[in-house]
Amino acid sequence: MSDEQQVPGTADGTGAESGSVHRAGFVALVGRPNVGKSTLTNALVGEKVAITSTKPQTTRRAIRGIVTREDSQIILVDTPGVHRPRTLLGERLNDLVRETLGEVDVVGFCLPADQKIGPGDRFIAEDLVEMRTGRRGPRVVAIVTKIDLVGRDVLAEHLMNVDQLMDFDEIVPISAVKGEQIDVLMDVVTRQLPEGPQLYPDDQLTEETRDDRISELIREAALEGVRDELPHSIAVVVEEVVEVDPDGDAFTPVEPGTGRLVVRATLFVERDSQKGIIIGRGGSRLKEVGSRARSEINALLGRKVHLDLRVKVAKEWQRDPKQLGRLGF
Repeated sequence: MSDEQQVPGTADGTGAESGSVHRAGFVALVGRPNVGKSTLTNALVGEKVAITSTKPQTTRRAIRGIVTREDSQIILVDTPGVHRPRTLLGERLNDLVRETLGEVDVVGFCLPADQKIGPGDRFIAEDLVEMRTGRRGPRVVAIVTKIDLVGRDVLAEHLMNVDQLMDFDEIVPISAVKGEQIDVLMDVVTRQLPEGPQLYPDDQLTEETRDDRISELIREAALEGVRDELPHSIAVVVEEVVEVDPDGDAFTPVEPGTGRLVVRATLFVERDSQKGIIIGRGGSRLKEVGSRARSEINALLGRKVHLDLRVKVAKEWQRDPKQLGRLGF
């Protein structure tokens, strides 16, 4: 960043404050759908803990990633994109974001450099301003994402517009894809955290369970190349992860480490027509999903797995409280 790209309160690349004070706390990444929150989470953690997609509203849970440094431990909470809800699921996702904001120490408000500030951004800003009125609310850092997609003049103008949106504690322009200013952002966030001891072990990178991470990887694979209306209708449940006899009955469990690891999961959609799209002609589409997901699951678990996928219809599950509960929402 050159001096001419700075605005008041913008981080300039200087390091974290000196001293031996240790800081730890929770940082929520918020913003409209598809502004780069999950990509940033993965870049900060240094490993894939949140799935990413070009489809908006990919994130459906508050996913915690953990960054452990000598001077701090940052627990990142990647939240669903705030949007105008059209289903009960959408309402619950927005509620989840608001609940999360009330429980964290710092909010990283993500505003993409390649998009003008819009009504959705102003809605989030108003919520944050209200949270900080009359009581100690979270510190708020504006994170201007995707700076690799715009020129210097556009970025400078965008930074000035962001500065006018609300009273931010700091503003940090970054590119998660290119790794630009990621270290600066971590230093800035560390300065905003309260003093405190480490909350998680050094080697723990996420709070997500194994099965949750597997189901998300399957859903990520299923999102590739599907029609715009279908992504919101896809849910994935891992039924079981079991070790079986490679030479015998595929359903007979054996001791861990001695057999073939089988992951059985179900993809749920809302209509029969959607089931046909996911399966594809002669099962071709489902095979592609399985192949793509299996390579990611192999990397996650550190061994080869056999992935058994089924597709079922759960009619209008996004609007049905009972079905939402069964699917983990």
